[in-house]
Amino acid sequence: MSHNLESAANPEALRRVVIEPVTRVEGHGKVTILLDEQNRVHQVRLHIVEFRGFEKFIQGRPYWEVPVLVQRLCGICPVSHHLAAAKAVDMLVGARTLTPPAEKLRRLLHFGQMLQSHALHFFHLASPDLLFGFDSEVERRNIIGVIASHPELALQGVKLRKYGQEVIRHITGKRVHGTAALPGGMNKALKASERDELRGGIAQVVAWSQAAVKLSRDFFTSSEYSAEFGTFPSNHLGLVGAGGDLELYDGGLRALDPGGATIFDHVDYTHYNRYIREEVKSWSYMKFPFIIGKGAEEGWYRVGPLARLNICDRVSTPLAEAERQAFRAAAGGGLQHATLAYHWARMIEMLHAAEAIEQLLEDPDLLGTDLVTRGARALEGVGVVEAPRGTLFHHYKINENDVVEKANLIVSTTNNNQAMNEAVRQVASRYLDGRKLTEGLLNHIEVAIRAYDPCLSCATHALGRMPLEVSLLAVDGEPLDRLVRSAEGQLSRPTL
Repeated sequence: MSHNLESAANPEALRRVVIEPVTRVEGHGKVTILLDEQNRVHQVRLHIVEFRGFEKFIQGRPYWEVPVLVQRLCGICPVSHHLAAAKAVDMLVGARTLTPPAEKLRRLLHFGQMLQSHALHFFHLASPDLLFGFDSEVERRNIIGVIASHPELALQGVKLRKYGQEVIRHITGKRVHGTAALPGGMNKALKASERDELRGGIAQVVAWSQAAVKLSRDFFTSSEYSAEFGTFPSNHLGLVGAGGDLELYDGGLRALDPGGATIFDHVDYTHYNRYIREEVKSWSYMKFPFIIGKGAEEGWYRVGPLARLNICDRVSTPLAEAERQAFRAAAGGGLQHATLAYHWARMIEMLHAAEAIEQLLEDPDLLGTDLVTRGARALEGVGVVEAPRGTLFHHYKINENDVVEKANLIVSTTNNNQAMNEAVRQVASRYLDGRKLTEGLLNHIEVAIRAYDPCLSCATHALGRMPLEVSLLAVDGEPLDRLVRSAEGQLSRPTL
């Protein structure tokens, strides 16, 4: 668990490589790499250089506005923020237990969110690397290349995401930034006609999800990269159900150390701040959470699909459970630490979401009209869900006038912050030659970050090409090499 990200012994003798901006993620980020004269990596940092400020925006607003306001954090996973905030404001109105129709509608909504987000990331952002190779031609290694070479696969990805969005639309009224959850429940029931429409396509969605799991599994088990590419031991954290099941909407917090030993288990997430603390570093606007009992140096952890399949004891749906067993078997029965295993785990979760939707659509409670409950009022509320990218915390304090006085959000990508830094360091140490820069090399570094499906501003993915400039400087600041990628994807090496 030790790492060398903070300082080098003699920084004046190091060369500096800068990748700015990091591509295929939303938000502004860059990577800096310090190399010595033998090209050994001494320091790697993923810098988040923008500031969003949603924790301040929320202050002064009435608490019932919060579930609608905070979902504007993200255009890809607004449902996750909507539901995490709703669970927090449930506590403010004393509704720790919802009516069965309300809870099942929220779960259905959450599974639709998981399905569409995982499909978007895998098929649009990750599959070009997996299908064509990390070093393949840049003109081909994109979603347009996937459509040209694998049109049926690309179409499946589009339709999988569309189905998840249709689940969201039927419940919230819109595919993006609709409204559904309110303090203590839901704002409308699902119609029988809406349920029946969703029933009509779910069998195909399950079948396509199975095929996607096979594709991701075959890549991982056959790729020369899988074992060593960004692989490192880490703690893992997430929610689990009462019996240790994979749990995406509600449950207790569980954390395991790199060897699989329990750090804490079934912790009430409303007390998360007794177990997790955030560290601030001067070179990034994104905080660095860690498990208090292990300290900042050893207590950082991973969240998201990889962590969730590592910490759970089983998956409640049969097809996904069979795949989970194969996933764990590939790691020899222990924890899977390979960064590229995130893609395989993500598709297993997508299959679970499809199966869970299929089960919920047969539940009569789903059409129930008893949707709101209340209890004893409180001035503080915490809501936690498993968002597509990992564990998401929303924590609010209000005053006697029902106005938010303090808010703390720990988003999924923040939880993975140190892990992403470690992944980049591992990949840079193995593949960076320190002098001759190539587009393929740049993509190796970005592949390591992209495996986590980060949302650096927690706003939305950028699906198009982004410009990229990497400069290699000597110790005295003299330029040694420079590579530029334009917004159109064209590479050039300007004269120094």
